[in-house]
Amino acid sequence: MQAMSATTEAMPVLYLSHGAPPLADDARWTGELQRWSADLPRPSAVLVVSAHWESAPLTVGATDTVPLTYDFWGFPERYYQVRYPAPGAPALARAVRGLVAAPGRPVHQDPGRGLDHGAYVPLVEMFPDADVPVLQISMPTLDPRELFELGRTLAPLRDEGVLIIGSGFATHNLRLANFGDTAGTAPEWGREFDAWLQETVESGDVDSVLDFEHTAPAARIAHPRTEHFAPLFVSLGATADTAGSARTAIDGFWYGMAKRSFELA
Repeated sequence: MQAMSATTEAMPVLYLSHGAPPLADDARWTGELQRWSADLPRPSAVLVVSAHWESAPLTVGATDTVPLTYDFWGFPERYYQVRYPAPGAPALARAVRGLVAAPGRPVHQDPGRGLDHGAYVPLVEMFPDADVPVLQISMPTLDPRELFELGRTLAPLRDEGVLIIGSGFATHNLRLANFGDTAGTAPEWGREFDAWLQETVESGDVDSVLDFEHTAPAARIAHPRTEHFAPLFVSLGATADTAGSARTAIDGFWYGMAKRSFELA
């Protein structure tokens, strides 16, 4: 991508449950991701905020094509052979720095940091030709309101055709996951949290989402640590100043965890 050009309509923003490397073996879920991306406008670039990269201050990943970051352990070797040689996005990296950097708020760069599985696992399904430039940035904090404001700061990129993706998991408790079940069975706490999440996001109750640890049922069970929920705050912030809407693009459960994903406009 040499430069970003303005579009006539702002790009939507996504919050998606990114799964894990075995997502590639789930024909239902891969099909859902493929159909979703087919209905999206063609982006000039993709900007990913993944649950799997926490680094402060905000850090920009590689701006050219480098090896992926296989940030998982104990999987069959074939999952470590996946490649996703998407073009780098140096113009987008410059735009991010221009929006975010300020006195006392530096932006770092890690030129060797390739896309982690929170980025490339869904992108392999959504943009399989790897022909859309991709940039990943870190989450500099887990504070909901700070991440919401980060999303608001990044929002102008939508007018340049950039698809902003917050990549996490709607519920994420690996200790209680059922790794033998991809059929959609879910525990009661997962169903309760997922139903709350759908209602709250789709009704536009941002304050309740940001305060989810106090407003959501079973919040501490659904997210013993909040890093997989936190990318949602960025996505909500990126649409905060538009009179838009939110819709569920994917729902259901996988290994007992909610894979609910939203498209925000």
